[in-house]
Amino acid sequence: MKKFKLLALAIVISTAGLFAANTENPENLNKELRNQIVKLLQTPDFVIEKDITVTLKFTFSSEGEIVVLCPGCENKDIVAYIRKNLNYKKFDTPGEKDKIYTMPLKLKAS
Repeated sequence: MKKFKLLALAIVISTAGLFAANTENPENLNKELRNQIVKLLQTPDFVIEKDITVTLKFTFSSEGEIVVLCPGCENKDIVAYIRKNLNYKKFDTPGEKDKIYTMPLKLKAS
């Protein structure tokens, strides 16, 4: 029985060490992704009449390219603009492959 308890304790300690070894900070990754997306969407080629908040849903391919799943807007000009400027663009620090990301973006009136 003592050997079983000792084995269980060793397993718990070793798995806790594995979880503690995850050094990637997801908040920094999210900030980097947001900065890269904002940089790609800086200058729209059409006039925005009023401020619009868009909920963007996207994922990453195995090559690190962004794949826009849902631009989150009914305006066809905005949807086309987001897809043209984001879809299949290579990112410096891509997120996890096949994980669905949701990000709110605010497009300001010009």
